[in-house]
Amino acid sequence: MNKILIIDDEVNIGILLSKFLTRNGFEVTTSTNGNNALDIMTKEPFNLVLCDFRLEDTDGREMLRKIKTTYPDTGVIIITGYSDIKLAVELIKMGAFDYITKPLYPDEILNTINKAIEAQKAINQHGNQTNETKNKRDSKDGSIPEEFVVGKGTASQELLKQIKLVAPTNYSVILNGESGTGKESVAKSIHFNSPRKDKPFIAMDCGSLTKDLAGSEFFGHEKGSFTGALYTKIGHFEMANGGTLFLDEVGNLSYEIQAALLRTVQERKVKRIGSTKEIDLDVRILVATNENLTDAIQKGRFREDLFHRFNEFNITVPPLRERGKDIMIFAEHFLKEANTELNRNVTDFSNEVIDCLMTYNWPGNVRELKNVIRRATLLSEGNEILLKALPLEISTFAKASAIENAFGANVAVNANRHDLKNAAMEAEYETILNVLKEVNFNKTKAAKILNIDRKTLYNKMKAINLE
Repeated sequence: MNKILIIDDEVNIGILLSKFLTRNGFEVTTSTNGNNALDIMTKEPFNLVLCDFRLEDTDGREMLRKIKTTYPDTGVIIITGYSDIKLAVELIKMGAFDYITKPLYPDEILNTINKAIEAQKAINQHGNQTNETKNKRDSKDGSIPEEFVVGKGTASQELLKQIKLVAPTNYSVILNGESGTGKESVAKSIHFNSPRKDKPFIAMDCGSLTKDLAGSEFFGHEKGSFTGALYTKIGHFEMANGGTLFLDEVGNLSYEIQAALLRTVQERKVKRIGSTKEIDLDVRILVATNENLTDAIQKGRFREDLFHRFNEFNITVPPLRERGKDIMIFAEHFLKEANTELNRNVTDFSNEVIDCLMTYNWPGNVRELKNVIRRATLLSEGNEILLKALPLEISTFAKASAIENAFGANVAVNANRHDLKNAAMEAEYETILNVLKEVNFNKTKAAKILNIDRKTLYNKMKAINLE
């Protein structure tokens, strides 16, 4: 029987929805606030959550973020009395399955819920387990979780070697790497290859925490402990007890929170705000950063003692541009994911697209590649991704790189001619190429900007191998 959690601070709506859905074959639990709902979700798994956007202690946006972070395989439908298309788009981008407005109509609710349940079943059939089985997966062979793509290149193999080396230990680990390199996937791989794999993996984005909320998010609070504390809240340390706590962008924490965090890490005890009771902790801590924490220490922005508590082992996640052999492995993986997500059947990449993907420098790393493949899958009309489905900046970059390589080879042939003629040719090449890039290789516009006619531009391009 499919289990649904209803979160709505209007008790009557919760009761009516519960009765209606129970009559239609669902097992229903209700909650009138967000913190209580999150507490309920730590004790039992749910297939779907129906959450009112406006709650007394939080809002649907924050609840969606927390649910999808901790229970990524649980579907979420947001209910609101405020019909707002921009909000709907934002929530769906954040991971909500759908968005329905009040007044609620039984047929609409039931139809949306059934679609959400069917979508989740389809995802499960493609190998993604629910949150309960996800914590238990790979328990027999300790293999890398599915979302972690194992590359064949030297950098990828070295990364895999380090993951398998440190995973069985209880070491705290700092994951260094540029934004978008997949540090959270590495952290999950460490967790699921560790003895804690059957326990919770809790991820926390330190970059989104305000100074006022950080203490409550980390340590929790008791009801009435401060203005606005209407309910008892369980902090992330408690939620992760027995398992792994992943702190992303840890360098963004304020100095005051770092001090409180240090005590918790040292003592392995946590005390909710407003409570006198200490709770024993058994938590492995993995942290990620895209900045140099050593530099942050020297500038007085990060505590050195906390750094050494975290830095029992250090892994650098390489940028995608250093993993050239793996780009198409990632692309194929993301294509399969996009087909499942979008219910498409795109099976291949054109040769032009492969050349572009392999040539582009990927400043957004793996995250950018994933977004590009999802977009291209959506735009593709047949079973092959064509060049027109790629963003213009990628196809333009590849074209410019090909021209630069061709010109570089031409210059290399004449490398011994360090004279004014050669210097003038190089300067002219740079000017023409830069203008062509600016106008996306529109030769008519380029000729106008360069103050020459089209024929002269063609001749000059031919002379410097820019054909």
